[in-house]
Amino acid sequence: MINYQLKTFEKGDKTTTIGGAVKSLGPLLRDEVRPIVISLVAVIVNSGANLLSPFIIAYIIDKYIATKDFHGVLMYSGILAVIYLLGLVAAYVQTKVMGGVGRRVLFKLRNRIFTKLQELPVAFFNANKAGDLISRINSDTDKLNQFFSQALLQFFGNIFLMFGAGAFLLLLNVRLGAASLAPALIVIVITQLLSTWINRTSRTSLQALGGMSAEIQESLANFKVVVAFNRLDYFRVKFDSANKENYSASVKAGVASNILTPIYGVASNAAQIVMLAYGIVLIASGNLTVGFLIGFLLYVNNFYTPLRQLASVWSSLQLALASLDRISEVLGLGSDIKVIESGKKAPPSAAAAVLSFDRVFFSYTDDKEVLRDVSFALEKGKTYALVGPTGGGKTTTASLMARLYDPSMGTVYLGGRDIRSYEAGERAGKIGFILQEPFLFSGTVGENILYGNEEYGSYSNEKLLGVLEARGLGGLLARFEKGLDTNVGASDSISLGQKQLVAFIRAVLRAPELLILDEATANIDTVTEQLLEEILRKLPKETTKVIIAHRLNTIENADDIFFVNAGTVVHAGSFAHALEMLMSGKRAS
Repeated sequence: MINYQLKTFEKGDKTTTIGGAVKSLGPLLRDEVRPIVISLVAVIVNSGANLLSPFIIAYIIDKYIATKDFHGVLMYSGILAVIYLLGLVAAYVQTKVMGGVGRRVLFKLRNRIFTKLQELPVAFFNANKAGDLISRINSDTDKLNQFFSQALLQFFGNIFLMFGAGAFLLLLNVRLGAASLAPALIVIVITQLLSTWINRTSRTSLQALGGMSAEIQESLANFKVVVAFNRLDYFRVKFDSANKENYSASVKAGVASNILTPIYGVASNAAQIVMLAYGIVLIASGNLTVGFLIGFLLYVNNFYTPLRQLASVWSSLQLALASLDRISEVLGLGSDIKVIESGKKAPPSAAAAVLSFDRVFFSYTDDKEVLRDVSFALEKGKTYALVGPTGGGKTTTASLMARLYDPSMGTVYLGGRDIRSYEAGERAGKIGFILQEPFLFSGTVGENILYGNEEYGSYSNEKLLGVLEARGLGGLLARFEKGLDTNVGASDSISLGQKQLVAFIRAVLRAPELLILDEATANIDTVTEQLLEEILRKLPKETTKVIIAHRLNTIENADDIFFVNAGTVVHAGSFAHALEMLMSGKRAS
């Protein structure tokens, strides 16, 4: 059984490298090669303009200002203006183009994550909080977008400018250039030593933000329960704890992200002092001119200014890599609910049944077994009831029937085939499942009824109403103010009982071979319940029904009853025997 719990980053965890990040995002960048190349060219042009201007300024000072040739000063000033204008245009192009790249990558990445989440089994969502997943889709991907659209080309531009300025310094005067670059070597060593710590604090901060989002989502999603039990103080304390953890982690991440900036600033100031002191000595000895000393000073600024900017860019890079770690963790997951070949031949009892369990074992976690060596078969057209004490395993058994989970051991057969050999769409067409807690999507009642229904999916409300009337389902729409056009919003626009009616109509309309009703009438009045029972009796005679219910009248007319408790599914026989087992099971629990 796969462990779907997303990990919490620890001190020793390895992070994604820059090369690994490029490889990971390669499929998303495949269509962005042309704009990236354009941006890189713009970066080179902009950096080239910044590298050429100090040399021209030094030349102007020594050649024209020193000799008071103002015509030459004006001419070269015009050339400088053209170079600066060219650099400005290049900077605009790189910002605009890479901004588009970042947005498109963000769009595709969020789609990719959401698609991956849809591929994962129910067990994944049981193991992880929705708030943390939302944080990974929204916040973490946005950190990557900020890096792509703002910091990435600034990173490459600064690197290009630094190496160019360093090369000019060494070419103009090796000794003075080496003295000016010496503080940078110390900074590089410090950066390497601090990078792991910066990345770790960034990941911890993102994890804490995800935890706080999860607390917000949980408290808001269950706000009615919180108010009903007057536990506002409880969730306030929980949120305060999560908020404090996020605050502490974000402060540490902020310190880590900005600690390089003053270090780089000190290195820049030290380089300028060394260069000026040594430069004055060289001027006094006649080995350097004033113009070239000023040019040196500009090149030192061109080297250390991007170095200081790299401090924030480097922090942004570490945050982006930490975000990519969290995103990659989701994208790297695979589902254990996979379609297989037909598998082993079904036993005779399974071949004749609509659904059967063959020595099925199941556990949600490795340390607690929910079902143990369960075998039974369901015949076509019959009605079965699953009874047992709360927590006995009824809903788990039904979930295995619908393949929301796979057994730990054993096989579930559907129509004589291993249920794992069915494609998801084919399996959903054969099995209808009315959940204990129905969920409806924002839209109308009609849209929710047609959700996932390929046969009637394109029907208008008028045609759909005709089908519902023919199936005996039209009377249920009287419970809705505007019928099929009744709005279903995120708020409580319709009651829980009405939601169960929509779920009922949605499942019955499919006319499935197997219909599972998990407490499907728990929130419905007695009159409506009788109407639903009448509709169920009108289903095709081949339809097999499995009913999970605590109301005894709901299971009284079942053809067969199974008692589910303590990991076993036992044939109960008569209603009276099932009632006796249920009462003794409750006393035992």
